[in-house]
Amino acid sequence: MQVMAPAADVDVAKLHAALDERVDGEVRFDPGTLGAYAQDASNYRQVPIGVVVPRTVDAAEVAVAVCRGAGAPVLSRGGGTSLAGQCVNAAVVIDWTKYCHRLVSVDVGARTAIVQPGMALDKVNDALAPHGLMVGPKPSTHVSCTIGGMIGNNSCGSTAQAYGKMADSVRRLEVLTYGGLRTWVGETSEEEYEQIVAAGGDKAELYRRLRGIRDTYLGAIRTGYPKIPRRVSGYNLDQLLPENGFHVARAVVGSESTLVTVLHAELELFEVPRCRSLVVLGYPDIADAADLVPKVIAHKPLLCEGLDDTLISLERAEHLAGDALDKLPEGSGWLMVGFGGDTAEEADAKAHALIKDVQADGDHPKPHVAYTEDPAVEDKLSDVREAGLGATAYPPGKHETHEGWEDAAVPPDLLGDYLRDFRKLLEHYDYRGASLYGHFGQGCVHTRIPFELRTDEGIAKYRSFVQDAADMVVGYRMNPGKVAEPNPLDSHLTRRGWFPKEPLTFFHYAPDGGKFSHAAARCVGVGKCRGDEGGVMCPSYRVTREEEHSTRGRARLLMEMVRGEVVRDGWHSGEVLDALDLCLACKGCRKDCPVEVDMATYKAEFLAHHYKGRLRPAAHYSMGWLPVAALLATRAPGLVSAAGRAPLLGRLIKAAGGIDQHRELPAFARERFTRWHTRRGTRRAGEKVILWPDTFTNSFHPEVGKAAVTVLEDAGFSVEVPVRPVCCGLTWISTGQLGVAAAMLRRTIRTLRPQLQAGTRVVVLEPSCAAVFRSDAADLLGSDDARLLARQTRTLAEVLTEAGWHAPVPPVVGRRAAIAQVHCHQHAIMGFDADTELLKACGVDVDVLDSGCCGLAGNFGFEAGHYEVSVACAEHGLWPAVRDARPETAVLADGFSCRTQIQAGHLGREGIHLAQLLAELTTNQYS
Repeated sequence: MQVMAPAADVDVAKLHAALDERVDGEVRFDPGTLGAYAQDASNYRQVPIGVVVPRTVDAAEVAVAVCRGAGAPVLSRGGGTSLAGQCVNAAVVIDWTKYCHRLVSVDVGARTAIVQPGMALDKVNDALAPHGLMVGPKPSTHVSCTIGGMIGNNSCGSTAQAYGKMADSVRRLEVLTYGGLRTWVGETSEEEYEQIVAAGGDKAELYRRLRGIRDTYLGAIRTGYPKIPRRVSGYNLDQLLPENGFHVARAVVGSESTLVTVLHAELELFEVPRCRSLVVLGYPDIADAADLVPKVIAHKPLLCEGLDDTLISLERAEHLAGDALDKLPEGSGWLMVGFGGDTAEEADAKAHALIKDVQADGDHPKPHVAYTEDPAVEDKLSDVREAGLGATAYPPGKHETHEGWEDAAVPPDLLGDYLRDFRKLLEHYDYRGASLYGHFGQGCVHTRIPFELRTDEGIAKYRSFVQDAADMVVGYRMNPGKVAEPNPLDSHLTRRGWFPKEPLTFFHYAPDGGKFSHAAARCVGVGKCRGDEGGVMCPSYRVTREEEHSTRGRARLLMEMVRGEVVRDGWHSGEVLDALDLCLACKGCRKDCPVEVDMATYKAEFLAHHYKGRLRPAAHYSMGWLPVAALLATRAPGLVSAAGRAPLLGRLIKAAGGIDQHRELPAFARERFTRWHTRRGTRRAGEKVILWPDTFTNSFHPEVGKAAVTVLEDAGFSVEVPVRPVCCGLTWISTGQLGVAAAMLRRTIRTLRPQLQAGTRVVVLEPSCAAVFRSDAADLLGSDDARLLARQTRTLAEVLTEAGWHAPVPPVVGRRAAIAQVHCHQHAIMGFDADTELLKACGVDVDVLDSGCCGLAGNFGFEAGHYEVSVACAEHGLWPAVRDARPETAVLADGFSCRTQIQAGHLGREGIHLAQLLAELTTNQYS
């Protein structure tokens, strides 16, 4: 068993040195690391002693031995998504996720696998998919939660309805005790027990003591453990009972690193259902829906999830889960019931049997019903449930919510009554607006409640509520006790006394009440940014697998910076600068993070303050002031381009400008787009639009602007282009030169004001510049003019779709198949729906890549020291997709960065802008 000294008794400097010397891995005791690991997804904060990232499980064994010698506590950490403070402690944290994430072996016949503790659940299931197998439990944090963390937590998720808790999937565990015993444990027959005891040693002593505990408390264990499907609190002493096979491995599941360190896990696997169906039942109230749970689970579904109208209303208001909400039947409380089968007919029959049963039920309200056997639709509806945290954390216009009464579970047949009583308790404490949802088939309820956890009065109210809620749950036969004596529930609260001095900022942070401290504390820790697939967030983490390079890790460090205890240098913090250095400012988190953390904005803010009155990196001058350089280059664009690409002179220019030597400098166009348009003139037609001459289109790729003019005029627009030099300020924003950016934006708005006030729309071809107009400008300036600009800015696809235009179908000449790399800022701010709709109308079959950030990300990929990360991001998805594309398939990439990164890959293909493809289809000519 783990026996550890308090952290206060540890010689930290000596421990650090010993770990550095003996452990094959990364040993970190710096303030940046401590700040990043001080929180999980709970209300609690405890600064660790240090962090060890072992390269092998053997190295972790050495780390535990060193800690034992120093009397230091040890805490294993997986995805860091625990909701009750299990992943924080004043201990040496072992982070398994960077290196110890192998699927060691799979026995398809036996349906078992051996897995290292740091492997994320989605990655395990991806590896098992070719065999038609999967891990049974699936928590909502499946993109980032690890096998080791799931074992520590005894995870469940929606699929526990069919496959049970994590303990039910564990065959054997290789464990390491704090005392140094390393051994495999599992089910133990009487004969095996006698052999272990006869062999003597530490394992024999361990087993004797476990048998002694079981026998001493045999009656209490048999009768005192609640018989409910979602009993995960306390130690699993019932697994030591003779009728359960004295299963030592399952006994330590759920022990949260307090008993052993898990080195390997042998898991029982399950067949992936070949066919699925989903029934959604709508009831007048969530408690009414819960009353039907016993009848529903009698049909043995794969899952039985509950959703209330508060959650759905919030998701609608915050535009979460897309059109999936439209597929819900009428009601104010819903049950989502999934079935599986070997054939579509089998899955369909199970679903219709349930529908027939509930509609014939005369004791409860008759439900409204929606049914689907389309896996894509089912996945969208599952997203509704998984979007719960994002919807409920920061409800618009209301007090932020917190965990603190998560995963309360009661017998499923009493769930309806429990929900009614629980809502009365919420009303008694005036905690209004809390949503109720969860794994209703298991009697498990999720909720986030508007606790006030900053003031003593609010914390006292929180404590009183939790005590009353625990007393109430006892009445529903849940066990409120714990085997180990815990810290008080109101100790180590992250936000106790969280009234930091607000710094003056450049951005306005309207969603955060104008407070940077609120923005810095926005992250709720669920770790979606640590996923490897899907969406954009977080490209740097996907490459480095470092907590400090995830959106969550950076957010934690910014919060620690504002707090000023661990990270003490404020805006001048080197730790925060280091963590933000590999942030690509892609804005992926603005869209993909459940609570819309906007790390690109926070990075720009930090850089603005960090370098105030100080010399900046050379790249901030060379690339931050690119619009000015591009304007100057118009006098001799060919000469400037040649100089940048000359062997010796080019190297000197790159070195002086802080540009990586691996990068080839883009060539300036011989004629800027604005000059071409002035020569050509505006052809008067119908409605006037302003075509924005962004620096990248204007100075590097004017052919994109020309193609846009062709298409817009074909759609009946009169295209005007600003005559005087204008800029959105993007490059100054991305390098944190926010004063200059604001000045540029004000100048631009003055230029555009007459047209904006006349209702003229501004068409922006470069997605990053469009995102500035649609989002950053208003947040930076806070003016009505900036908000007007945001409302009237359009992408090319948006303005054409609004006009009802499309190219001739089918075209005589042109490419009707395309892959599309969506620019990260477009993904985050504008979305790609209008583009998809337009391409479909034009007869183009488009495959929208889900490949993440291209890796160039404006100035990021050009900056010295970023090349390896930039290229690794490209190899994660974009470059392989382009290599695999057929020669006749167009490669759509509206972003200048994306096209430049494609060119840098020497893939034998060039990326083109949507305008160029549409011009091809319109004029029947290739560009």
